Amino acid sequence: MNLFVVRLKELLAGSGKMQKEICADMNISKQKLSKWKTGYNEPSLDELIMIAHYFDVSTDYLLGIDDDINYKRV
Repeated sequence: MNLFVVRLKELLAGSGKMQKEICADMNISKQKLSKWKTGYNEPSLDELIMIAHYFDVSTDYLLGIDDDINYKRV
Protein backbone atom coordinates (compact mmCIF):
# COMPACT_ATOMS: atom_id res chain seq x y z
CA MET A 1 0.00 0.00 0.00
CA ASN A 2 1.14 3.52 -0.82
CA LEU A 3 2.79 5.18 2.21
CA PHE A 4 0.81 8.38 1.56
CA VAL A 5 -2.42 6.38 1.94
CA VAL A 6 -1.22 4.81 5.18
CA ARG A 7 -0.19 8.13 6.67
CA LEU A 8 -3.34 9.91 5.55
CA LYS A 9 -5.49 7.24 7.19
CA GLU A 10 -3.46 7.53 10.41
CA LEU A 11 -3.82 11.32 10.45
CA LEU A 12 -7.56 11.09 9.80
CA ALA A 13 -8.05 8.53 12.57
CA GLY A 14 -5.95 10.53 15.01
CA SER A 15 -7.63 13.84 14.29
CA GLY A 16 -10.67 13.16 16.44
CA LYS A 17 -12.83 14.74 13.74
CA MET A 18 -15.46 13.27 11.48
CA GLN A 19 -14.44 13.03 7.84
CA LYS A 20 -17.38 15.24 6.91
CA GLU A 21 -15.91 18.00 9.10
CA ILE A 22 -12.42 17.56 7.65
CA CYS A 23 -13.80 17.78 4.11
CA ALA A 24 -15.66 20.97 5.00
CA ASP A 25 -12.54 22.44 6.63
CA MET A 26 -10.44 21.70 3.54
CA ASN A 27 -13.24 22.54 1.10
CA ILE A 28 -13.05 19.20 -0.69
CA SER A 29 -15.67 16.59 -1.48
CA LYS A 30 -16.09 13.39 0.49
CA GLN A 31 -15.52 11.52 -2.77
CA LYS A 32 -12.12 13.17 -3.25
CA LEU A 33 -11.03 12.25 0.27
CA SER A 34 -12.30 8.71 -0.24
CA LYS A 35 -10.28 8.35 -3.46
CA TRP A 36 -7.14 9.57 -1.67
CA LYS A 37 -7.74 7.11 1.19
CA THR A 38 -8.08 4.17 -1.17
CA GLY A 39 -5.16 5.21 -3.37
CA TYR A 40 -7.48 5.46 -6.37
CA ASN A 41 -6.33 9.06 -6.91
CA GLU A 42 -3.45 11.08 -5.53
CA PRO A 43 -3.63 14.71 -4.46
CA SER A 44 -2.15 17.43 -6.64
CA LEU A 45 0.84 19.35 -5.33
CA ASP A 46 -1.41 22.15 -4.04
CA GLU A 47 -3.70 19.60 -2.38
CA LEU A 48 -0.72 17.83 -0.79
CA ILE A 49 0.42 21.14 0.70
CA MET A 50 -3.12 21.81 1.95
CA ILE A 51 -3.25 18.39 3.65
CA ALA A 52 0.16 18.99 5.27
CA HIS A 53 -0.94 22.37 6.60
CA TYR A 54 -4.25 21.01 7.84
CA PHE A 55 -2.64 18.20 9.84
CA ASP A 56 0.45 20.29 10.72
CA VAL A 57 2.91 17.82 9.21
CA SER A 58 5.44 18.16 6.42
CA THR A 59 4.82 17.10 2.85
CA ASP A 60 7.94 14.96 3.25
CA TYR A 61 6.20 13.10 6.07
CA LEU A 62 3.08 12.56 3.97
CA LEU A 63 5.16 11.22 1.09
CA GLY A 64 7.26 8.93 3.26
CA ILE A 65 10.50 10.83 2.69
CA ASP A 66 10.75 11.76 6.40
CA ASP A 67 9.45 9.76 9.34
CA ASP A 68 9.35 12.74 11.74
CA ILE A 69 5.67 13.44 12.37
CA ASN A 70 6.54 16.17 14.88
CA TYR A 71 7.84 18.51 12.20
CA LYS A 72 6.53 22.02 12.77
CA ARG A 73 6.25 24.62 10.07
CA VAL A 74 7.84 28.02 10.74
